[in-house]
Amino acid sequence: MPVNTEKWKQITEELGSRVTLVAVSKTKPVEDIQDLYNLGQRDFGENYVQELVGKQALLPHDIRWHFIGHLQSNKVKDIVSFVHLIQGVDSIKLLKEVQKQAAKAGKVVSVLLQVHIAQEETKFGLDNEELAEMSQRYSEFPAVRFKGLMGMASNTPDSQKVEQEFSRLKSLFDLYASSAKDNWQITHLSMGMSGDYQTAIKQGSNMVRIGSLLFGERNYLK
Repeated sequence: MPVNTEKWKQITEELGSRVTLVAVSKTKPVEDIQDLYNLGQRDFGENYVQELVGKQALLPHDIRWHFIGHLQSNKVKDIVSFVHLIQGVDSIKLLKEVQKQAAKAGKVVSVLLQVHIAQEETKFGLDNEELAEMSQRYSEFPAVRFKGLMGMASNTPDSQKVEQEFSRLKSLFDLYASSAKDNWQITHLSMGMSGDYQTAIKQGSNMVRIGSLLFGERNYLK
């Protein structure tokens, strides 16, 4: 299925300049990414490290790559040299590894802290206490730039529930954005995907992750 360029134009007009569109290109061929790049899209999201590394080598180097999947600590070293934003730091263990590998590479790596807002146990993320701990310990990670929060709402047709989960994350974002200092600069609120991005924007999101509306349903890797 070719890239839906008309949908891309519609969504970018809808979002305007205040909301960043991350085109989720996981499992999609480099030709599809190049098509959107040619239209002006620069932010792309991937959630498989091996796939991201392969695509990064083949595509224009001014693409801003977002890692949006559950990142394993032993894979950090593979993307730290070029990744624009790691969306989904969900543990102190992972944060320590990002610090270690970024320092080793002489880089400062930008991250979002993933907060668990959904009712589903399968979703990853920090709870309130863990998030508060990171907000107190940010100075221990000088090679990390804390840029914001990320969250995924429950996969449910209950729009009121989704709104409540997004609203909770927005409240946390407002709380931690007010304490900006040094490498703790909370400016990005990444919430909303193909099925719920409009609800997320109404609740204050300024970064959305959209895949299937642009590329069609994903091709599941075997």
